[in-house]
Amino acid sequence: MKIKTILLTTLLALNLSAITIGEKQKEVIIEGENGSLVQDGTAWNSSTLKDKVLVMFYVDPDEKDTNSHFSDALKAKKYDRSKFGSLGVINLAATWKPNFVIEALLEEKQKEFPHTIYVKDKKSVLVNEWKVADDASNILIFAKDSTLLFYKSGAMSEDDMNKAFKLIEDNL
Repeated sequence: MKIKTILLTTLLALNLSAITIGEKQKEVIIEGENGSLVQDGTAWNSSTLKDKVLVMFYVDPDEKDTNSHFSDALKAKKYDRSKFGSLGVINLAATWKPNFVIEALLEEKQKEFPHTIYVKDKKSVLVNEWKVADDASNILIFAKDSTLLFYKSGAMSEDDMNKAFKLIEDNL
């Protein structure tokens, strides 16, 4: 009986720390040696995930093309930027590639897509704090009140994309 209680308590604790659809996620700050905003090197705080419907790409650089079809379709939608935003968080700890190379590419991306917020996560902070998948391409969609509407790890199917676009449009 004691083992069952310990096992149940452990499973509940793990579940409470995992990312959960329909809930606001634990506040996370990425700063200093853990990473920063690409634009100016300042801290990124997950509490900024509000006031707009936001799509977050949390990506291992080795998986950067996994959901390019979704990214391209999202760009083609041309949602109103006063109601919609996008965020790219790059999990630098998930790759063998040198950080300085990826950081240089991110600086170019930031210039090319100034409306997208890019964040360097050097220590897999969101993997550890939110339990999103490591070494993967993750898509998260947040409502204006920062509630998580959608989470997908891996390649987006056509059904996933349709569901994601409907959630975005219903919440704009």
